[in-house]
Amino acid sequence: MEHTIITSDLPDILGTLRASDSNETEFSEAWTQGRSAYGGLSAALATTAMAKGLEKNLPLRSLMVSFIAPIPAGPVAVNVRPQRQGKNVTQLGAEVMAEGNLCLQAMGVFGKAREAIRVAPGDSFDPLPRDQGVPIDKARRLPEFLQYFEGSWAGGGIPFSGRPDRKLYLWARHRCDMGAFPAEKIVAIADIPPPVVLSHFTEPPVPASSLTWSLEFLIPPHEIESDWFYLEFTLEAAAEGYTQQSGRIFTEDGVLCALSRQCMVYFGPTATK
Repeated sequence: MEHTIITSDLPDILGTLRASDSNETEFSEAWTQGRSAYGGLSAALATTAMAKGLEKNLPLRSLMVSFIAPIPAGPVAVNVRPQRQGKNVTQLGAEVMAEGNLCLQAMGVFGKAREAIRVAPGDSFDPLPRDQGVPIDKARRLPEFLQYFEGSWAGGGIPFSGRPDRKLYLWARHRCDMGAFPAEKIVAIADIPPPVVLSHFTEPPVPASSLTWSLEFLIPPHEIESDWFYLEFTLEAAAEGYTQQSGRIFTEDGVLCALSRQCMVYFGPTATK
């Protein structure tokens, strides 16, 4: 008998995983981009599974992800392996499995707060207001998963605009309440920006996907009340079908809360000069 998958909001998918003794859940094709799950979803699955056995509010400090194979819509399972539990820091590994295949590996670092020197980020925050940007759904060849988010392009980096941008600016928030999953809320938001190099092309399709991704939290996720986030991403380099980009994620009131770095692959013709 054919298995029917019901499209669910992200809290439903993660809630099923959190309640599952076998660390299983499922998602529909609405959460895919191309052949695979949206990377922010698959990384959020690993995050939820790793956090299940930890003490409440032990903050996620760093998440490192390797995207190994496409994760098709349907059932998925997450295997979690403790790496080390110290007095202040706990490190866990996670493997996201689909159809019997290893599709994603992640390492999560969870750490307690300690008394220490504090150096605040010194950059100014002066973004284009959300209502003056271009709605996020105006980009060409949008992946389906964006239906679960709202936002606007605040300048640069719009895919297939034919502009050789090095910067991408984006406002974004979840359409649903992610209050029960504060770390996953930011993990999913932080992976929305496409490869900035796609702005150099004029015509889709140019297939692209992440190979590795690291996300570092400057503030414990459960302390972040903002629903809107402002994302600034920079194209560091692109050559031989690979591109590297870094990003900064701010709360609505300008607090830098996370740092992102990705190595990505893209397949396409020569971009515009």
